[in-house]
Amino acid sequence: MKAELPNLDNHTPMMRQYLTMKAQHSDMLLFYRMGDFYELFFDDAKKASELLSISLTARGKSGGNAIPMAGIPYHAIEGYLAKLVQLGQSVAICEQIGDPATSKGPVERKVVRIITPGTLTDEALLHENRDNLLAAVYQHKSLYGYATLDLASGRFVISELAGEEALEAELQRTRPAELLFSEELDDLHLIDTFSGKRRRPEWEFDYDTSLKLLLDQFGTKDLTGFGVSDAHLSIQAAGCLMQYVRDTQKASLPHINAITRFNQTDSIVLDAATRKNLELTQNLSGGIENTLASVLDSTATPMGSRMLQRWIHQPLTSHSKINARQNVVTEFIESNLYDELHEHLKVIGDVERIMSRLALRSAKPRDFARLRQALDVLPTLKHLLSETASSHIQQLVCQLGDFPEESSLLQRAIVDVPPVLIRDGGVIREGYNAELDEWRRLSEGATNYLEELELREREQTGIPTLKVGYNRVHGYYIEVSKAQSINMPLSYQRRQTLKNTERYITPELKEHEEKVLSSQGKALALEKKLWEQLFDQILPKLHELQQFAKATSELDVLSCFAERAEMLNYSCPELSQTTGIYVNAGRHPVVEQVTESPFIANPVILNSDRRMLIVTGPNMGGKSTYMRQVALITLMAHIGSFVPAESAIIGPIDRIFTRIGASDDLASGRSTFMVEMTETANILHNATKNSLVLMDEIGRGTSTYDGLSLAWSAAEYLASKLNSLTLFATHYFELTQLPEHMKGVVNVHLDAVEHGDTIAFMHAVQEGAASKSYGLQVAALAGVPVPVIKSAKQKLHQLESRDHDVHSTQQQSFDLNFSAPSISDELAQVESMLKQLQPDDLTPKQALEFLYRIKSTLI
Repeated sequence: MKAELPNLDNHTPMMRQYLTMKAQHSDMLLFYRMGDFYELFFDDAKKASELLSISLTARGKSGGNAIPMAGIPYHAIEGYLAKLVQLGQSVAICEQIGDPATSKGPVERKVVRIITPGTLTDEALLHENRDNLLAAVYQHKSLYGYATLDLASGRFVISELAGEEALEAELQRTRPAELLFSEELDDLHLIDTFSGKRRRPEWEFDYDTSLKLLLDQFGTKDLTGFGVSDAHLSIQAAGCLMQYVRDTQKASLPHINAITRFNQTDSIVLDAATRKNLELTQNLSGGIENTLASVLDSTATPMGSRMLQRWIHQPLTSHSKINARQNVVTEFIESNLYDELHEHLKVIGDVERIMSRLALRSAKPRDFARLRQALDVLPTLKHLLSETASSHIQQLVCQLGDFPEESSLLQRAIVDVPPVLIRDGGVIREGYNAELDEWRRLSEGATNYLEELELREREQTGIPTLKVGYNRVHGYYIEVSKAQSINMPLSYQRRQTLKNTERYITPELKEHEEKVLSSQGKALALEKKLWEQLFDQILPKLHELQQFAKATSELDVLSCFAERAEMLNYSCPELSQTTGIYVNAGRHPVVEQVTESPFIANPVILNSDRRMLIVTGPNMGGKSTYMRQVALITLMAHIGSFVPAESAIIGPIDRIFTRIGASDDLASGRSTFMVEMTETANILHNATKNSLVLMDEIGRGTSTYDGLSLAWSAAEYLASKLNSLTLFATHYFELTQLPEHMKGVVNVHLDAVEHGDTIAFMHAVQEGAASKSYGLQVAALAGVPVPVIKSAKQKLHQLESRDHDVHSTQQQSFDLNFSAPSISDELAQVESMLKQLQPDDLTPKQALEFLYRIKSTLI
C-alpha cells in the first residue's frame, strides 16, 4: 500500500532512494540490501529490533537527524522471515539490481519479492503438514462471499455463505494465515482473532474488475465451465484476492489454473463449535497433539498429510464416493500393499509445493533434484498398483501420468547432489552442455597451472617458502615472508602488505587471473541461462504434474487409512439409507491412544424408535468421551476411514452439532452461559431429522429452575419437533422422566461403584438412568479439603430431608411434566393482572389499553 511521499530535499541520495521505496510499501517492513546485509531504517528499524531481538543502532545523519538502523546478514534472512511471518508481519525485499562499478550515485535497487503470511511458497517458511491459505471475504447484508487460495499448491476455492454462523464455520475450517476484508465489512468481531488481517479498499471488490481478473488468469471467456458463474459475492472476494497475489508476487502465476466451489451440500456440515469441541486438527489449547488428525496421520508425504486434514474437515455425504475410498482401503489391507506403497511414496515427497515454486520460477536446485527422484520412482509405483482390482485405484493410476522426457531431462541436467542456490554454480551436470564444459575446463585447469607456477617461481627466486594463492578480494598473488621480500625480482609488483608477509603480482599471473576469472564468470552466466531454460522445458507439463501430485496425495491418504485400520484394529463401517447409528463396541480414537488403562468399549443405538439418549452418570464417568466418540466414529466413516469399533452401521447424516464444555468469549462480551445459549440456539434452528446432535450439560450456567426448564424444553424440542439423532448428557435427574412422556427417548448411564467414601468409574454404558451423580466423591478425588467435603455432606442431608418433607406435605412427586401444566403461565399472568385491576379508576382509554395488554399476553 502506498503512502504520501515525504519531503526528500534534505536527505542524502541513498536515503531518498530508500524513502521512495518505503512510501510504496508503507504497511510492510522494507529489507533494503546493502552489501552482505539487509538494513532497516527509522520506524522499521525500531519495530524489527523489538520483534527480532536484534540491535538497534544509529549511524550517520539524514535530514539533520540521526538515522535509527538495524540489520541482518543476507544469508540468514530465511530464519528472520519465518519469525516475522509467524507474527503476522509482511516484508518487502529490496535488492541491488544495478552494477556498483558503473553506477553513478546509489546502486539501482528494486523490490523483487514481497513476503506476507498468506503468500508463502518458500520451503523454509512453510509448515509442511498444514495448508497455508490466503483468504478474502466480502459481505452484502447477511450474505458473504468467501475465497481461499493456497499459493503453494494453486488450490483456489470459493463459497457463498448465509449468516454469521456459516462464515464462522468456514473460518474455523480453513484457518487462513492472512485474511483480506473490505472496508465495509460489518461483522468485524468474527475476524478479531486473526493476526494477518488486511483491510482493502472497496473498489478492489468491484464485480466487473474481479471477473476480468479471473478470466485473464484462467484464459477463458466466462466462468461457466468452473460452475461458479452465479457466485457473484465469491467472485468479488476472489478478484480482490487475485489482485493482491499479483501485486505481491510480481510474477506470472500459471499454476493457478482453475477455481472450484465448495458446496456444503456435498459434505456434512460442521459448525465452528463442533470443529473446536471435537478437536479434529487442533486441540482446545491450540496445539496439534491428541487430535483426530494426529492419530490418523501416518502419511508418507507432507502433501498427503495436508489432504488428510482437508478430508477430516469435509466429511462426504455421497455414499458412492465413500464406498470407493473404502474399497481402496480394503484392497490395500487384503493385498498387504500399504507398507511397500508407503516406502515409494516417501521418495516422491512434496511434489505439490515443488510445482508451485517451479511455476513462480522460485524453485531451487534441490527442488529439481527432488522432482527428479519423484519422476524416477513413478514407473515402479504404477507397476505396483497395476494388478489391483479397484476401479478407483486404476483411475488414480491414470492420473499419475507419464513423464519420461522430463525425467530424462532432469537426470541429464542436474548433478546428483546440487548446491542450495544456483548463484553458487555447480548445478548443471557435466556433459549436458559442451560450451559450459569448455569454460569449466579453463577455470579448473587453473589449479594445475598455479602448482606449476609456484614450483617455477621457487626455483627462480631460491625461496622455498614462496606460495601462490587466491582470495576473493585481491585475486591471485605470490606470497613471501617479510625477510625474503628484499630478494624479490623487479618484475614483481607489490599487491598487499600484511603483518609478516608481502604479496605480489606478476604480469604472467595477472594475465592468467583475467583469463580464469573471465572463464568462471562466463561459466556461471551460461549455467544460469541453462537453469532458466529448464523452467521453460518443464512448465508445459505443469498441469499434468499437478494432477500427479493430487493423485499421489490421495493414494497416500488411502494407504494411511489401511495402515491405521490394521495397526489400531479398526473395522469397515457400513453405510445405510435408513436413519440411525448402530455401533458395536465403539471406542474413542484419541483417548484410547493416550490412556494408560485399557479403554472400555461401548455400544450406541440410535434409530427412528430410539432418537434421543438421555445420558446420566458421575462427573469423570466418561459421558463426554462417550458422546464425542459417537461423533468421531460417524465423521471417520464419512471420510472413507475405517472406525474404532467391532462393527458400525451408519445412516444418512447431514450435520453434526456439539454443545459440549463451558467457555466464555470475553472479546465479544459473551459470558459462559451466553456462549452456551448461542450454540444451543444454532442447533435448535438448524438441526434436522438426519442431524447428529451432542448436548452436554445444558442450563448449568444459570439458576437451578431456569437451567432445568431450559434443558427440559430443549430436549423436548429436539425429540418431538426436530426428531434429530441426539445424545443429551445431563446432571438434572429430572430429565430421566422424559422417556415416560415422550416416544423415542431412552435413558442410558455410565456406571460407577462406591467404595466407602471413594468411587470407581466403570466407564461402561448401561441402559436406564443413573441413581446419583457422585458429586461429593468426585470432589474428594479432586483434592477438595476433607472439612469441606464433610460440611457438604451435612448440607446435602439437610436439603434432601427438606425436599422429602415438602413433597410429603404437598403429596406431590417430583414429576416435572412441562408438556402438560395444570394452568399456563400466560393465564396465570392474566389472572394476576385482573386481580389488581380497579375498574372504577380507569378512563376509557386506559381500559382499552388494558385489553390490548391482555391480548398481547395471551398471543
